[in-house]
Amino acid sequence: MQPIAHYHGPFSSKFGIPRQSGMTSVAGHIIFTPEFRNPVALRGLEGFTYIWLIWEFSENTSAPKRPTVRPPILGGNERVGVWATRSSFRPNNLGLSSVRIIGIDLKTENGPVINVVGADLMDGTPIFDIKPYIPFADCHPDALSGFAKPSGWHPLNVVFSLEVFGASPYTQEELQALVEVLTIDPRPQYHKDPQRIYVFTFAGYEVRFRVEEYSLYILSITKPGSPTPGTASKV
Repeated sequence: MQPIAHYHGPFSSKFGIPRQSGMTSVAGHIIFTPEFRNPVALRGLEGFTYIWLIWEFSENTSAPKRPTVRPPILGGNERVGVWATRSSFRPNNLGLSSVRIIGIDLKTENGPVINVVGADLMDGTPIFDIKPYIPFADCHPDALSGFAKPSGWHPLNVVFSLEVFGASPYTQEELQALVEVLTIDPRPQYHKDPQRIYVFTFAGYEVRFRVEEYSLYILSITKPGSPTPGTASKV
């Protein structure tokens, strides 16, 4: 197989990416490779709200593959079969995500581009195929979720200091998306140290934060490589 397109979005590293698709309104773009930039191939896609993306865990291609994995949702200690998970450590490194279409631009300098929200992908992720989401066939509201249940999980209250909020480099849409990402707690679920400072890159800036109980405190938003500022006060 060869990639037909690549996803482009605000996550330049794995940390901070939502654990599942559809959990946020983070915006991104699907840009086709040169040989697949034929707008005719998208004819009829405007009639669908969601699409399935089949993509590659491109950062894990050389990672060891095992028949069991340790899902973060189980605390990172209990092993289950790889086929019972959506782990990135898979024999063929394939991922599956459902994303919402917010627009299709057929004439750009990069050919046709699909604009989407809700992806759980890193910037530059190769996409192998795109298929329409069909509700009557793809939606199963009575399905069981096995061990993948949100029990014990609580949304976080995202707190800015006035200084950090006032100096934010993000647009209103980017800031809303950042808050959504942080609300669902990007940390490994077994991390509980309230003094630990986390850093991840979102839309070109490094975001530093820490979590205490059910509140997440944003300490700074800076350009990559900038000196680490002092800790922001709680408000």
